[in-house]
Amino acid sequence: MPVFERYLSVWVALAILAGLGLGQIAPGLVAFLAALEYGSVNFVVAVLIWFMVYPMMVGVDFTSLARVHERPKGLIITLAVNWLIKPFTMAALGVLFFEHLFAPFIEPGTAGQYIAGMILLGAAPCTAMVFVWSQLTRGDPNYTLVQVSLNDVIMVFAYAPIVALLLGVTDIAVPWETLVLSVVLYVVVPLGAGVLTRLWLTRGARAPAQAEAAVGVFTARVKPFSVLGLLATVVLLFGFQGDVILDRPLIIVIIAIPLLIQSYGMFAVAYWAAKAWRVPHKVAAPCAMIGTSNFFELAVAVAIGLFGLNSIAALVTVVGVLVEVPVMLSLVWFANRTRHWFPRDETPIRAPKDRPRP
Repeated sequence: MPVFERYLSVWVALAILAGLGLGQIAPGLVAFLAALEYGSVNFVVAVLIWFMVYPMMVGVDFTSLARVHERPKGLIITLAVNWLIKPFTMAALGVLFFEHLFAPFIEPGTAGQYIAGMILLGAAPCTAMVFVWSQLTRGDPNYTLVQVSLNDVIMVFAYAPIVALLLGVTDIAVPWETLVLSVVLYVVVPLGAGVLTRLWLTRGARAPAQAEAAVGVFTARVKPFSVLGLLATVVLLFGFQGDVILDRPLIIVIIAIPLLIQSYGMFAVAYWAAKAWRVPHKVAAPCAMIGTSNFFELAVAVAIGLFGLNSIAALVTVVGVLVEVPVMLSLVWFANRTRHWFPRDETPIRAPKDRPRP
């Protein structure tokens, strides 16, 4: 691993400090950049995410997508964690911490909004940043694309009902402009650019191996831009929320604790399931990352719509954004160190008639 990527956590820590400093030194500039958004989707951050996602999208081979269904284990784990486990554990942690453990430290009557913010985060699986984490763990780009796309489709139908069930609110208005715009900006646009680039790179290849070699050389060259995009995104995110962090540090810590438990817990569940089921690492790592990270733009937009811009619920979703990047980088480090736990290829699921007789 190159020296720069080896010390990525150090650069991220410096980027966090730079973001906090930028918010104090140039608040006008930060406010201007923060205002360049629509439907809670910031366009400056979107461009930086393109830099992060683009190298992985170049690696997507559409001829291989048709065979993803032959390796269903990763998809099963992803869907089970995201839709059958994660929203409910997030709600349970919210109740445990804010109605009981942290009740003496928060204002009376506000526990419901803390819990609501956590539920809004837990019910929204990540769309964009998963491609970054998958790339950093050398995940299968084809499989990651299918996992994210399938989650996005389910989210269209399941997000509002799950949130309504857990919050006890029946009139959940899904911010379609946020959902659609995020998918278009974070998936469709970079995927289209990646496909066109791949076609250009492989136009003269006479064999699949030659085509993959050309793609590999190109992605290695542009990968540093992906890491720089990640660091610039961290600077902006912490710059946007610097005042909140510095003005209310105790509240930030209180919110971060259950979010950290949830994040590491969901990763452990998905990663252990993938290891037990002998899923290859290039699928297992992105699978666990999807179950850990959140679609924070959607969560923030719904929190603002339901509770208001300055509400505690909105603050919780914002803290989710700030906690996620350092947490995910620590999990990337762990996943890369435990690659040897997993097989190189997926163990097929035996049909009943193929099982050996005792």
